[in-house]
Amino acid sequence: MKPELKQILSISRRTDIPAFYMPWFMDRVKRGAIEVVNPFNQQVRTVDVSPERIHTMVFWSKNFGLFLEHGYGEKLRAMGYHLFFNFTVNSRSRLLEPAVPSLDERLDQLRQLCKRFGAATVQWRFDPICHYRTNDGDIRDNLQDFQIIAAAAGKCGIDICISSFMDHYRKIARRTGRRLTFLNPSMAEKVKIAADMAATLSPLGIRLALCCENEILEALPPDCAIGPATCISAKRIMAVHGGSLSLRRDLGQRKTAGCQCTVSVDIGSYSLHPCHHNCLFCYASPACDRRTGR
Repeated sequence: MKPELKQILSISRRTDIPAFYMPWFMDRVKRGAIEVVNPFNQQVRTVDVSPERIHTMVFWSKNFGLFLEHGYGEKLRAMGYHLFFNFTVNSRSRLLEPAVPSLDERLDQLRQLCKRFGAATVQWRFDPICHYRTNDGDIRDNLQDFQIIAAAAGKCGIDICISSFMDHYRKIARRTGRRLTFLNPSMAEKVKIAADMAATLSPLGIRLALCCENEILEALPPDCAIGPATCISAKRIMAVHGGSLSLRRDLGQRKTAGCQCTVSVDIGSYSLHPCHHNCLFCYASPACDRRTGR
């Protein structure tokens, strides 16, 4: 009988553990297990997170400052884990992302991640693309620093930018209140924006991949180099770290929207780990919603 394949640990799509909950996470890793609550049926299961069961830890964050400062990555690597990073670096906007560090700080973190762990382990996410109308009637987007971030990522050796357009959930409209109104560009506008982004990235050696955007991908011209994103890719992880992983698709993600991710185990919790970045467009559980009861 074949030995059971090791797993990929996702840390986490549901919140920002590297920014806010690394002491909790490191404590659970030392114990060898994490109790995970299913966000849909609330069932609890215990996940074995020993190095014998976990091949790679995939960290998702908008702020790796404390992760880098405290050397958590080096500690985990010394324990026998492989590491991989999905780092969301968007344009500076205190309105949309009020609690993320300055762009200069985030770009320095990007450089540090690539220097310490290798550019092949880092995927840059510019996500989501937002369009909105302010109270004074101005129509704006969050693309103003895209070229700056792209240039910095290219110098680091990063070869992919993962992006998508904002999803318009009802709770987001409640959260924004009277501050702004999010807009949904037409399909033609989205196609042009994606093509312009790809044209910016191509000379830098970076390809654009769209996350859960089947409709846009189908509307692109046949010769377009933009493809679907795989935020957690067993093939890419094995190419970087070796070993064997399951290539099964993660059916728990947004399959109908085009999610290409490989199966993994996500250990975050919407209820236990609210995110303190308080981004206006967040689909998860920002701390500001707890305070307002939204």
